[in-house]
Amino acid sequence: MSIITQRDDGASDPASADGAASSSNSAPGVVFPFLELLSPTMGERILDIGTGTGWTAALLADRVGSENVTSVEIDPTIAAQAAENLRTAGYTPTLVVGDGTEGWPQGAPYDGIHVTAGVRDIPYAWVKQLRPGGRAVLPWMPEGMGGFKVKMTTTPEGHGIGTFHGRAGYMMLRSQRPTSVWADRHRDEAQVTKTRLDPRQIEDAGDGAELAMLMDVPGLFTLRMANPDGTMSYLLAEVGNPDGAWAACDSSPTGEHTVTQYGERRLWDEVETAFAQWTERGSPGPERFGLLISELGTRLWLDDPPQAP
Repeated sequence: MSIITQRDDGASDPASADGAASSSNSAPGVVFPFLELLSPTMGERILDIGTGTGWTAALLADRVGSENVTSVEIDPTIAAQAAENLRTAGYTPTLVVGDGTEGWPQGAPYDGIHVTAGVRDIPYAWVKQLRPGGRAVLPWMPEGMGGFKVKMTTTPEGHGIGTFHGRAGYMMLRSQRPTSVWADRHRDEAQVTKTRLDPRQIEDAGDGAELAMLMDVPGLFTLRMANPDGTMSYLLAEVGNPDGAWAACDSSPTGEHTVTQYGERRLWDEVETAFAQWTERGSPGPERFGLLISELGTRLWLDDPPQAP
């Protein structure tokens, strides 16, 4: 299990249940699959994003040598405690207080990057600081969609190709914390229709369907709520746009499900179309999806990676 070591960026007692967790010592069952995916070897240069307690920096230092590990932590108090922990354990990686989204160019190029915080938009700085053929492992966490374990490999052309290796969730990078909310504003102006697509079908379709939603419905934020009577509410909004469109599909045991939509976009219609297209493509799983990381941002693709600009 993970151990909460900070709440509300240090403003609340970490031993209390009050306040949002902002730093932790992650559970071994979460940490080790990422390290195995990175597969560092002795002598490789590794950048560790999110020092936390210093545990993963110590594990990496033990594997590749302390002189080959640089670890970046944004919180000075946490960084100071990590430095003490590492000294006590006998490891001496380079510790940097800074914003991990910028990496640490002074130590580049790296053979690998290990990220211990959720990432919505993969910083291109990480791609630039890896050598060609270098790799990064990170929890990719689009807002409202849960998280995916991603391995990114850099190409000679200078962009990153990411592949999916299961689900994973971490606390988000501070600069990328969620901002979206769902609210049924202007309900009296919303359009109410019926659909035969049970939202539970989308919920039960698996990771491939979720990636298809992300690929084909730009800027989608979702919430799922299980109701006491066994029905489900599938709530949709536009990422980062509190005044934007929203939709709700409430499942019904009758087979006709109620859809309520407001705004210029009809988000449920977009999701229903994307789900139909995913089914027509043969219901591809996550192994057929990937990410392209370039100077223009993070782009999701199916089957064939697009050309980077």
